[in-house]
Amino acid sequence: MHVDLTGRTAVVTGSSTGIGLAIATGLARAGASVVLTGRGAGRLGDAADRLAERLPDADLTTLTADLATDEGAAVLRDAVPDTDILVNNLGIFGSRAPLEITDEEWRTYFETNVLSAIRLIRAYLPGMKDRGWGRVLNISSESGIAIPAEMIHYGTSKTSMLAVSRGFAKDAAGTGVTVNSVIVGPTHTGGVEDFVYELVDRAVPWEQAQHEFMRQFRPSSLIQRLIEPEEVAHMVVYLSSPQASATTGAAVRVDGGCVDSILP
Repeated sequence: MHVDLTGRTAVVTGSSTGIGLAIATGLARAGASVVLTGRGAGRLGDAADRLAERLPDADLTTLTADLATDEGAAVLRDAVPDTDILVNNLGIFGSRAPLEITDEEWRTYFETNVLSAIRLIRAYLPGMKDRGWGRVLNISSESGIAIPAEMIHYGTSKTSMLAVSRGFAKDAAGTGVTVNSVIVGPTHTGGVEDFVYELVDRAVPWEQAQHEFMRQFRPSSLIQRLIEPEEVAHMVVYLSSPQASATTGAAVRVDGGCVDSILP
């Protein structure tokens, strides 16, 4: 399938590394003008430079802001008043014993993983509806369906994203705008490598550690490996395309079969 996003603008939050950078790369390869965002100017600039090396003709913009805050969201809205594609990928995760999660940690997870997306949807969805075309993609997780005991604050935030996506899809009904969530399974990023080694002996070689993590903590995975960021990006690019015009209000899985269900 050939996806052509020429003439479209895409904002990808949390795109200086990992899944976000893979999504930004995929959208740029399809011809979209891509806005990469992140909190660290140095890392964001490095990411844009690497992407430009791979795709010399790509139209790229970088914006440094903390999108988990009202102020950061305002910086983005001022710099990019409208967009055709919004990918809410920004998120944090980490393990914590359930009874040790503080009120402040709960607030931080909600602000970063949920409210950051809601703010940007409120900012950009009206313009998409007025123009009669748009795509909103919220990156969720299999942890939002099968809540992990070691990270219920993260899982709960990703459950919220499923509801947010369905609700805003109803608001956009009949306008030509689609709103979907993407349920991502355990994915091979630098942050996940650190997370794996929080739960598995650091003395163990990476391949063995990955296998042990999947066996102990994600045994329902049908692919029995971590997902690569590019595999998530493929789905996001498709859902951003004209070809996905009949898919909205959906929770689409790129989870390696982790969720033991025929529905999300």
